[in-house]
Amino acid sequence: MSKLPAHRLPTRHGVSPSCVGLPAGQWHTITDFLLQRFPAIAREVWLARMASGLVVDEFGEPVTPDRPYRGHMRVYYYRALPDELRVPFEATVLFQDEHLVVADKPHFLPVTPSGHYLQETLLVRLKNQLGIDDLIPIHRIDRETAGLVLFSINPSERDAYQALFRQHKVTKHYEAIAPWREGLSVPLTHKSRIVQGEPFFRQCEAPGEPNSETHVDVLEVKGDRALYSLSPVTGKKHQLRVHMNALGLPILNDRMYPPVHPTPDDDYARPLQLLAQSIAFEDPVTGQSRQFESRLRLLLA
Repeated sequence: MSKLPAHRLPTRHGVSPSCVGLPAGQWHTITDFLLQRFPAIAREVWLARMASGLVVDEFGEPVTPDRPYRGHMRVYYYRALPDELRVPFEATVLFQDEHLVVADKPHFLPVTPSGHYLQETLLVRLKNQLGIDDLIPIHRIDRETAGLVLFSINPSERDAYQALFRQHKVTKHYEAIAPWREGLSVPLTHKSRIVQGEPFFRQCEAPGEPNSETHVDVLEVKGDRALYSLSPVTGKKHQLRVHMNALGLPILNDRMYPPVHPTPDDDYARPLQLLAQSIAFEDPVTGQSRQFESRLRLLLA
């Protein structure tokens, strides 16, 4: 690997380097620190990465197995998951110009690398497909949710687009299939305070000032189920799933709301019936009115 400043380190197979800060400490070598910081990664894995030039400091200098430890520095490395399972569904690129990429994400595919997912993520697949190393999502949707995800192409424009979501200047509409209850008064608005629950990946409602808001309406009723229109004003993690469950209308095939212990494994035959259906905003870079719609559909059985 050539010696490049950290911000110019290239992607490998669509994956950008990960970063870890080295705090002040008494480790003998950088390797010793990495083994303690990441106990799930074996020494042999780190040595193989170093031998391939895949671990460097912030100046692009290789980190070797015996390199002495020095704090207050950053180390960059490339992750690899040799046993990563293929997610057997494909995304569709709906739109691309010099500023944005808009993709229709399938159920079960994460947006970005984390945990057990690296190559099997929407971001890495799109980087490899489109050859755009600087691609980054402007917002996120759950791994289990299907539908629209927007990506910024140019690093200099990224914050302008992300600010739209921070400032609630984006109109988003979702669709969901959930139970129908006679006498349900719709449209309705549900507000609550959403906080991290137990375990850490599950959210819950708690007393206090609301920090989340969702508008709920019904598009179609068939038997004991309905197709709902969900319009989130805010963007809290799992917000729509938490709100629908709180209303006594858990989204069909939701593995976490209401809580089930232990959380069931993925079942590709039973995807979460939640779809990011449309998104609209005034483009802060071009000044255009942008509106995109998913080509995916949820069908009432």
